Amino acid sequence: MPDHDRVEGAGKNLGGKLKEAAGKVTGDEKLKAEGRADQVEGKVQNTVGGVKDSLRDNRN
Repeated sequence: MPDHDRVEGAGKNLGGKLKEAAGKVTGDEKLKAEGRADQVEGKVQNTVGGVKDSLRDNRN
């Protein structure tokens, strides 16, 4: 089972993509920037979860 951080990070990444797309459609630069920031945060969190998964797998 994947680490909670991986699942949550993937959700943030997807939400960020949607937010960025909404910003592009509406011409809202702030919303686009928030979307890009959410994507970065989600990718980092997903990476942390992946490391946790690897460490857990290595113990077994």
